[in-house]
Amino acid sequence: MKNFFPDGVWPVMLTPFTEDNRVDYGALEALVNWYFENGSDGLFAVCQSSEMFFLTLEERCEIASFVKKAAKDRPVIASGHIAGAEQEQIEELKRMADTGIDALILISNRLAAQEESDDLLIKRLEVLMKALPEELPLGFYECPYPYKRILSSEVTAFCAQTGRFHFLKDTSCHMDSIRAKLRVLKGTEMKLYNANTATLLESLKEGAAGYSGVMANFHPGLYHWLCENYEKEPEKAGHLAELLTMCSLIENSAYPVNAKYALQRLGLPITLTTRKLSADKLTYAMRQEAEQLLSLTEVTAGYLKGHQRA
Repeated sequence: MKNFFPDGVWPVMLTPFTEDNRVDYGALEALVNWYFENGSDGLFAVCQSSEMFFLTLEERCEIASFVKKAAKDRPVIASGHIAGAEQEQIEELKRMADTGIDALILISNRLAAQEESDDLLIKRLEVLMKALPEELPLGFYECPYPYKRILSSEVTAFCAQTGRFHFLKDTSCHMDSIRAKLRVLKGTEMKLYNANTATLLESLKEGAAGYSGVMANFHPGLYHWLCENYEKEPEKAGHLAELLTMCSLIENSAYPVNAKYALQRLGLPITLTTRKLSADKLTYAMRQEAEQLLSLTEVTAGYLKGHQRA
């Protein structure tokens, strides 16, 4: 099976909406282009940042298909199974599998309730795997909603040993969990992509493949530099990692509205409309945070290129 999952930056994509709350495909195409023009190595469409819990199944599938066509030969993965019942999940996953995406990403908390065991999760996973095309690569996403289920090293090892799993979006935010997973992934085709900025640099040094998180909606280029250069320029990488960690606190300021505002300021034809959060929640101070983040990004990019000091 072809490994179509490059190391580096995989943004968790936003979904642009029109003012009257329909998916804006013109803005979505512009967004796809922006991600790749700014250092992204692949795209994670139809995830929590995409507001998948607020999209119909038809919208989820249409978005995934559109993004893959817009990305052309560059890799696109997608999730979008939000149902609780097993048979409904199978139907959602089959529909998503037919969109042309390069990998289908499973949600860890959809396979078992918070109090249920890993053994039960694996049994349900085996049922899903039998129902899905064997040739389609799979992945896992530790989605924080409705509860965060972090994969144990045992579940991770099971996935890796099947040979069908290639992508893990880790949201544990803890190096002990990341190290345990990396140990069992070593020598397999399954790669770990860290969603957490504070642990990113250390995880890269330990063998993580890259970054797949919220902040790639603000400045993917800086994350691309870090993933590409952390070994070659360790001092700069250390300073950059510290800066990115502080910048990532903006995730708590009316996201994803603030990300759409930042993209607006960069010239993308995107509204502030989201289905998760009213644009009114974006205060004046939050707008200033986003604008200053963009200014800091520009200065930092110049510093990394050696044009000026940060």
